[in-house]
Amino acid sequence: MAHEEILHLLEEKYTRDKQPIDTYLKGLLHAKPITYWDYIDVDVLLNMQKTRTDFPDELTFIVYHQVTELYLKVALHELKQACDASTADKMRLHVERAYRYVNILAESFDVMRLGMDPAQYDQFRLSLAPASGFQSGQFRLLEIVSTDMWNLVSNPYKNELEGSSDLDKLFAHIYWQEAGIDRKTGEKSLLLRLFEERYLKAFKETATAYQSKNLRQAYAALPDNIEKSTLMKALRDYDYAFNVHWPIVHLRAAEAYLEHGQTVKAATGGSEWKRYLHPSFQRRIFFPELWTADELKNWGNF
Repeated sequence: MAHEEILHLLEEKYTRDKQPIDTYLKGLLHAKPITYWDYIDVDVLLNMQKTRTDFPDELTFIVYHQVTELYLKVALHELKQACDASTADKMRLHVERAYRYVNILAESFDVMRLGMDPAQYDQFRLSLAPASGFQSGQFRLLEIVSTDMWNLVSNPYKNELEGSSDLDKLFAHIYWQEAGIDRKTGEKSLLLRLFEERYLKAFKETATAYQSKNLRQAYAALPDNIEKSTLMKALRDYDYAFNVHWPIVHLRAAEAYLEHGQTVKAATGGSEWKRYLHPSFQRRIFFPELWTADELKNWGNF
């Protein structure tokens, strides 16, 4: 683009905004050059690790989870664009990006499984109770944006609540309640109470906003007469990575630490982690119509 054309476009821009272009051009004479460390906010980023103990490997633990939240942020960013996509190709592009981020997270669990000393973890984890990865709000938002809410309820209630728009009832039976409610007394754990106090209102607002335009609904709204095979593959890849692959490797990492030694430890949030984490128990499936009857029957075991 020629110098004159650039200047002309700038003049048009500032004229539209009723701003004097000379002021902004003169300001450029004094502006400092942008640097990598300023743009990325490196100093802030590297000072966000507030460890609770003096065990060296706690730093690995907290950095890993902070990186996880950043990947969840960009995955959610892509999924929201997929929901708004006007074509199958555009939707596929954003779903593939979201899948790539989720798959990176699933494949990264060796950082957790092999990157910390079990003896250190056994000690510093006690200072983190009742905090738990269960309390990741972005993880739940990804689920809500991905599918209809009745696909996220506990398995025994799926048939009863299929097609329901009653968000209070759907959230009362959402699958993650299983990790935070005493099945004998019905009492919510501190883990779950704190989580709901922090996020439940936002979850319900998101569920309302995406009730008719979540990724499953957006896919269903595409015309029947267009080519969708590559999009279907992208949706299946994303569904499997999020709801089978990631939970399985998470479970294996948890086993490496919580079953280390003579006794099986409880999770910091107090959940029945071995039962809760396995995908065959959770049976989260974003797009059940894209899987065969045999695949659905063996969910979490293929």
